[in-house]
Amino acid sequence: MVAWSKLCHHGRWVPVDARALARSGFRLSEQSGGPRLHAEIGKRLLKGGGVARGRGGVNSKNPMKTSKLMGGRFLWIGLVSLWAGGHLTAGPLTPQEEIERYAPAARAILDAWHAEDPEPGERLLHIVLWTPSDKELAPRYRERLSGIMKDIREYYAREMDRLGFGRRTIGLDLEEDGMLRIHVVRGEGPYADYDVSSGHQIRNESLPVLREAGIDPDNETLVIFCNMSVWDEEELTIRQNSPYYAGGDHRRGNAWQVDSPILDIDLLDKNEPMVQDGQYGRISVGRYNSIFIGGIAHELGHALGLPHNLERADEREVFGTALMGSGNRTYGEERRGEGKGSFLTLAHGLRLASHPMFSGSVKGMHLPPSAVPEDLRVEETEYGFRVEGRVEAEPPVYAVVAYLDPAGHSDYNAVTAVTVPDADGRFVLHCRDLVPDRVAELRITFLQAHGAASGAMSSTPYRYPYRVDEDGRADLSVMRAGLMLEPLLAELRGRRPDVSAAAAMLQEREGEWDAKTHEVAARLIASFGEREFADEEAIRSDAALPLADLPPASEQVGWGNPVRDRVPDEALLMTGGARLFAHGIYAHAPARHEWQLDGSWEALTGYAGLAEGRAGSVQFEIHADGEKVWESDLVRQGTGPVPFEVPLQGVESLVLVVTDGGDGNSFDWGMWFEPTLRR
Repeated sequence: MVAWSKLCHHGRWVPVDARALARSGFRLSEQSGGPRLHAEIGKRLLKGGGVARGRGGVNSKNPMKTSKLMGGRFLWIGLVSLWAGGHLTAGPLTPQEEIERYAPAARAILDAWHAEDPEPGERLLHIVLWTPSDKELAPRYRERLSGIMKDIREYYAREMDRLGFGRRTIGLDLEEDGMLRIHVVRGEGPYADYDVSSGHQIRNESLPVLREAGIDPDNETLVIFCNMSVWDEEELTIRQNSPYYAGGDHRRGNAWQVDSPILDIDLLDKNEPMVQDGQYGRISVGRYNSIFIGGIAHELGHALGLPHNLERADEREVFGTALMGSGNRTYGEERRGEGKGSFLTLAHGLRLASHPMFSGSVKGMHLPPSAVPEDLRVEETEYGFRVEGRVEAEPPVYAVVAYLDPAGHSDYNAVTAVTVPDADGRFVLHCRDLVPDRVAELRITFLQAHGAASGAMSSTPYRYPYRVDEDGRADLSVMRAGLMLEPLLAELRGRRPDVSAAAAMLQEREGEWDAKTHEVAARLIASFGEREFADEEAIRSDAALPLADLPPASEQVGWGNPVRDRVPDEALLMTGGARLFAHGIYAHAPARHEWQLDGSWEALTGYAGLAEGRAGSVQFEIHADGEKVWESDLVRQGTGPVPFEVPLQGVESLVLVVTDGGDGNSFDWGMWFEPTLRR
């Protein structure tokens, strides 16, 4: 066993006796369509695992997804030293080295778990083509959409194979003639009644047709093509007014796309003719199809649970543009000789590897995520920083993915770091490609073998802000505070927070935490109980009083319920601009909070901003005795908390207002950070 560990640790390829390995609990398998062989660790070597057996035969609906057992006495296999910790690295790897190290290790965990008490199952995409009541379907829709979706199926298969997972890909529901089964829906209203925001209305109009076909739309993944383009064949102009977004997870999802007469896989490699698009200007018909077929592949990724992400610089040099970044605009451009095209990052290949549609297994797919990390630590490095920790769960965690997201541009510019836990659950993430002079957020997602991730899309409880200086050095002080509090936060997350356990933990840490961290923890725990405010004596005599400790006359927020001293999601901590605040008031726009004062306060000080990681846009106002006395500029993600100091001499009515900035209130998580009354 010592010799095996040494060979595994150095990642070498060795000839072995297949029968001898089988007696030790190994099964060797080869994913069809690719030469990579992998070792699946048996029960005796992988905790919670089992003997992996390939699924024989060909999947009729998805011929690219199949596997077979390999015979013969000697085979070349790539050994994964899960038990030796050989895949935990001291520093960053190249993109190809990451694939060669982490994909086999992740597959070993996945294959072993799914092989024990297997539950094979075929999950398929269901395709809807919706049209307004006054608009005919575009010509050759069946042939065109079939060709497009088969090309996208091949794209995912090719990318997953390149990443070391075999030709796992989407499943298509095909008719006997080999073309897509398309559920055609005629809308209730004319074209003029619908626009980009009509996605849910269009979906609701499609539900009866899907249910009549025996499909449960709330538990399947749907792609809804909307016949919402206007094409002028003579002028060669086209414009779209269609829903174009998506969301989902490993159990269900929805993606809205646009259909048009020139959306055609056969035109993807064409440099002519040129068309005038209402959004993208004068482009070739090939570029049009790169954008909109790439958009289908991109939005489908969201429906499968993938968030946005940006390729790292080293990935861009080798592979091109990440599909879930700007890769929706570069899909297939290599066929016209215009670039490298779009690729799937290893982070997202890892996420898809356990998706039931890709794995062919429905084992445990309805179980919730359960991974909770322990012993999280961070350390600055010359390339950025590293995160270490430990995680164990059942079903097992087979990969850890980190998103490093600089403020601004939503989550489109989040680069990734990946790793696979060793046999003891320990992992190391090497975080690099930091953007200088920016506030950023680290989001860690734990991937479990049944397909569940720590959160849907880009959401996760494990979010930690940090700041990068002009020289590219990371300031991790707020992140360290968050990691220090993580065990306490874990007790307070979920539908049934364990306030008693959190309070006991706080008492145990007495003297270990600094005063600021202790105050944050104490106020956080108190925010889950019955609201207690400052007593009359404190209100009359204290030189400074947190506004959150004064009972409001009225309070109203634009989403959820009013809370103080925490953010009402799984992040919990009140952070903004990579700063940790001890107290404050949640004020999702539109919000209004009012207090009655006694005229004895001199000033109100504090900060106003968005909760960490929120991509909204808001404006803050302070009113004293009916008069607006302070107003912020428009605050967006990346702006950072705005300081304020407002005189209150003799004021008896104080009102804090947050507006949506004039563009709707999506993601408008306004926060009043540490607002304090002063004498």
